[in-house]
Amino acid sequence: MKIIDRIHGDYVHQRRVRVLAEFFASSLPQDLLVLDVGCGDGLLARALTRSRPDLKIVGVDVLERPDCAIAMTSFDGETLPFDEGEFDVVLMADVLHHTEEPICLLKEAKRVSKRWIALKDHTRNGFLAGMTLRFMDKVGNSRHGVALPHVYWSKEEWTRAFQDLCLTVQKWTNKVSLYPWPGSLLFTRRLHFCALLEIENQKMEPEVQE
Repeated sequence: MKIIDRIHGDYVHQRRVRVLAEFFASSLPQDLLVLDVGCGDGLLARALTRSRPDLKIVGVDVLERPDCAIAMTSFDGETLPFDEGEFDVVLMADVLHHTEEPICLLKEAKRVSKRWIALKDHTRNGFLAGMTLRFMDKVGNSRHGVALPHVYWSKEEWTRAFQDLCLTVQKWTNKVSLYPWPGSLLFTRRLHFCALLEIENQKMEPEVQE
């Protein structure tokens, strides 16, 4: 397992940071105060601010990492220790499937954000999707002590949650190239998505890539 951990850390994780930073950098409006929920090592936030210096990002996580690349505080995993509307956007990259009740943390994200929620997470769709996602989670997170409740929603469940919380999908793509070939044949498929959600309905045409 140590060999797999080393490969994931040295190659897959770096690629993930680059790909996700590119998506969020191209999706977020200008001059925002961003809360990165589940910021982890902070490398994604640091990469994002390097390409988008107009963004100010602070982090929060249930696990404190002394080597975190950005300023961060800890929280209990349920209630964000911030005031209503304190941030312009809440960013959550591979966070919600680590909670027992994703809808609760989504509600918290909506509470502390003025307008936007930016997500990267999984969709439990396709052959052996649940088993594949469990394996990826174990490889990527178990060594860090991250909780693995294996709560993976289908796209239909995500859509229903967004509708229940009055979140409008302004941008969605499940073409998220996190793994190089041939690993992409097994681990990419349509198991991942990135999205930009708007809390208030605006006259903007949503961008959807299938």
